[in-house]
Amino acid sequence: MTNQTQKNILLAIDGSEYAQNAVRYVAELGPFKKMKVVLFNVFSGVPESYRDLEKDPQFFKAAREVLAWEMQQKKKIQESMEKARQTLIRSGIPQDAITVKIQNRIVGIARDIINEAQKGYDAVVVGRKGMNTFQEIVMGSIATKIVQKLAFLPLLMIGSFPPDNKILVAMDNSENAMQAVNFVAETLGGFDFKITLFHVIRGARDLQSGISDLFFPQESSEIAGREIEDVFYQAEQRLKKAGFKKGQIIPKVVTDVPSRAGAIVAEARAGDYGTIVLGRRGLSKVQEFVMGRVGNKVINTIRNRAVWVVT
Repeated sequence: MTNQTQKNILLAIDGSEYAQNAVRYVAELGPFKKMKVVLFNVFSGVPESYRDLEKDPQFFKAAREVLAWEMQQKKKIQESMEKARQTLIRSGIPQDAITVKIQNRIVGIARDIINEAQKGYDAVVVGRKGMNTFQEIVMGSIATKIVQKLAFLPLLMIGSFPPDNKILVAMDNSENAMQAVNFVAETLGGFDFKITLFHVIRGARDLQSGISDLFFPQESSEIAGREIEDVFYQAEQRLKKAGFKKGQIIPKVVTDVPSRAGAIVAEARAGDYGTIVLGRRGLSKVQEFVMGRVGNKVINTIRNRAVWVVT
C-alpha cells in the first residue's frame, strides 16, 4: 500500500442512483478527502455493425435513430460524471485530485473495470446495484464477475445506508483477516472511527441436546476463544500503530450460533454499522471466503450496507 495521502481510488460508476450512493459514500467519508479519485465509466455504445447500416439506404433512417440514441446516452453519462465530480469537490476533495474517465467498452463492463484497476490503484469502489445498461443487477453477472475476478485489490461495494463512523471487521485467525485489519488501519487511521473486531464461534443451538455436545464440544469453543484473543491483540496493536486509540477498538466474540454469516449480518443490523469489512479468504484454503458460503451470504443478505472485500 502507498502512503495514505497518495492512495488512488477507482470509483466505477454508471448513471444510476446506486452509483451516486457510491459517490456520496466517498464524499462523506473523511479519509477519502486525502485521496486521488478517478471517476470511471465504461460506455456501451452502438456496435460497429450498426454504424455500417448508415451506408445502406434501406436502413439509413433506422441507423441514424440508433446513433442519435447513442449520443443522447453519452450526454447523460457525461452529465452524471460531472454531477459526481461536483459532489466530490463540494465534499472537500481538491479538483486536481479528481479525474473523469469515460471509456468505450472494449471487452465487457466488468472486465474493462478490472483491467483499469490494474493501472496503479489502491482500491476499487462500486455501487451495490447498477454497473450495467439495465441498472437492475444485484450481485448479478457484472457485479459477481468483479467480486470473483478482482482478487488483487480491495473492493468497496456501497449500498444505500449512509456512511457513519462505525466499522464492523469480521475476524478469524486467517492471514486475509489480518490483511483486512491492515487495510482498515491504513485507510481510516487517525480519523474518528469505532472499530469492532468481530469473531463468530459457530455452534448448533438448533440441534437436539446431546447431539450438539457431540459435534460442538464446549472444549472446542474454549480453545477457539483463546486463539482469537491473540488475533485480537495483534489486530489492536496494528490499529493503534495507525493512530487509533484504545477506546476506538472493541473486540467482540459471539458463540454458539448456527451461522457465521447470519451472526455477522445480525450484528451489523443490531449495531447500525454502515460498513462491514471482510477478508477475501477465510481459514479454508479451498473455499473462497467471499464467494463461498459465508461471504456470499453476507454480501447478498445485507445489500444496503457498504461491504469492503479485502485481499
